[in-house]
Amino acid sequence: MTDLHSTVEKVTARVIERSRETRKAYLDLIQYEREKGVDRPNLSCSNLAHGFAAMNGDKPALRDFNRMNIGVVTSYNDMLSAHEPYYRYPEQMKVFAREVGATVQVAGGVPAMCDGVTQGQPGMEESLFSRDVIALATSVSLSHGMFEGAALLGICDKIVPGLLMGALRFGHLPTILVPSGPMTTGIPNKEKIRIRQLYAQGKIGQKELLDMEAACYHAEGTCTFYGTANTNQMVMEVLGLHMPGSAFVTPGTPLRQALTRAAVHRVAELGWKGDDYRPLGKIIDEKSIVNAIVGLLATGGSTNHTMHIPAIARAAGVIVNWNDFHDLSEVVPLIARIYPNGPRDINEFQNAGGMAYVIKELLSANLLNRDVTTIAKGGIEEYAKAPALNDAGELVWKPAGEPGDDTILRPVSNPFAKDGGLRLLEGNLGRAMYKASAVDPKFWTIEAPVRVFSDQDDVQKAFKAGELNKDVIVVVRFQGPRANGMPELHKLTPALGVLQDNGYKVALVTDGRMSGATGKVPVALHVSPEALGGGAIGKLRDGDIVRISVEEGKLEALVPADEWNARPQAEKPAFRPGTGRELFDIFRQNAAKAEDGAVAIYAGAGI
Repeated sequence: MTDLHSTVEKVTARVIERSRETRKAYLDLIQYEREKGVDRPNLSCSNLAHGFAAMNGDKPALRDFNRMNIGVVTSYNDMLSAHEPYYRYPEQMKVFAREVGATVQVAGGVPAMCDGVTQGQPGMEESLFSRDVIALATSVSLSHGMFEGAALLGICDKIVPGLLMGALRFGHLPTILVPSGPMTTGIPNKEKIRIRQLYAQGKIGQKELLDMEAACYHAEGTCTFYGTANTNQMVMEVLGLHMPGSAFVTPGTPLRQALTRAAVHRVAELGWKGDDYRPLGKIIDEKSIVNAIVGLLATGGSTNHTMHIPAIARAAGVIVNWNDFHDLSEVVPLIARIYPNGPRDINEFQNAGGMAYVIKELLSANLLNRDVTTIAKGGIEEYAKAPALNDAGELVWKPAGEPGDDTILRPVSNPFAKDGGLRLLEGNLGRAMYKASAVDPKFWTIEAPVRVFSDQDDVQKAFKAGELNKDVIVVVRFQGPRANGMPELHKLTPALGVLQDNGYKVALVTDGRMSGATGKVPVALHVSPEALGGGAIGKLRDGDIVRISVEEGKLEALVPADEWNARPQAEKPAFRPGTGRELFDIFRQNAAKAEDGAVAIYAGAGI
């Protein structure tokens, strides 16, 4: 057994110590649920008859308590390209289950909204809290006691974290995540950026922009950039909750279907009456959560996961914070460049070696905890292999080779950057995250006057009026979870990119989100505490000088201390009802701070 990297070992040890009481309480819960909770043999005859009334040919198997029944929680809809392929999955999975003497029932469905559709729209204020709704819907789905295992069908931004947050409350069940894969590549990313910036400058019209966007987002599957959706899939691989190598195989291919079949067969093997019982709550633990953070850093994944990973972890009784991300980032090298951190998309990443190569390299450098449980028999080492179909059409896994393109993937010995590029900034404005891996180092320190906004549409208006044609730090506040649900501010990227290209020093400071689309412009994200409730970002005024420095780890308003301490908070803008946002008031009131995952449903739940 090789030695674990000293920093990874140190962070893992402190996460274990910090989580000692909460993790024990969680393990006690799932042990209780396993021994005394609701399950199929203990249902009354009436309960059970209701549960299999519509199952036709599967009724005899469902009356046989020695057979495993797998509950499917699906996020299918055909408005969201990544989830459209799930339409046929349940009926296919029923067939695959019967092959091994098991049964499948669709336990329930969860909503799956698309940030790409709601970006810059009022519905985006429901986006983050849709994760809590999905967790609740997953819990409802699995609450019937009909299941000895679960299969979760989800892939995009809030869907995967929400599914896991709900499923972890049933952590005694063996559980597997079943992805659908990315859409095929549309137009080159450089062309995408060029067209968006031309539109931001008013040099082309809406028709030309829509033509480009339609050519980019053109088929079923996830978006091809390395945003939150595809980062979710990376995290599931590193956590060991996929069949190895499942993340980035495109929909509708024989390999994709073979992996789905293998997933059903595997979860059927993990039932508690067999000799390979692997419950979800034992797979997700302190060590696997640290591994997930390492994977995020090594691949330059979405900044949203500085909230999603803590939220998932907390559901399993594990407590992580931004110091853990920061300290791991200092030693985990960046070995992948995928758009928007580079010019190439997720399909090119997959073709170059994908997750199998990433995990192989991280294991070789002792940057991953090896003594973790996965759904794969051989543990985390199995994820350093890539799936393929042999000449007989059988699913096999082959050890990862050398990368096919060193502009996308590199070894730990020759990385794109020596660190993971995710930094914790602190100062009199609070704590924030910064994705340095996406930003040219010459922009890592910015000191400039601020323009303060409370609405991203006002930023767009100021840009179009030429008011931002100068060195400026744009502040967009009252965008935190308690203020308005913490929407992504992705639509500001083209305008700020134009200012930077025109030679201005420009940055964004916000208590909102930017997601995996965080690009070349410096951004201090998730500023905490948020403006609503007394966060210092609420004290800023137009013209204040703010300093953002990655090298110093600073986020500071350069205002005399006496004046700063005496300043009143800005007033929160009036809430505007509509698009159902008023229904989420209970979530806004109870939301945790960003560093704790911005979760609302854990308040008062004893989690």
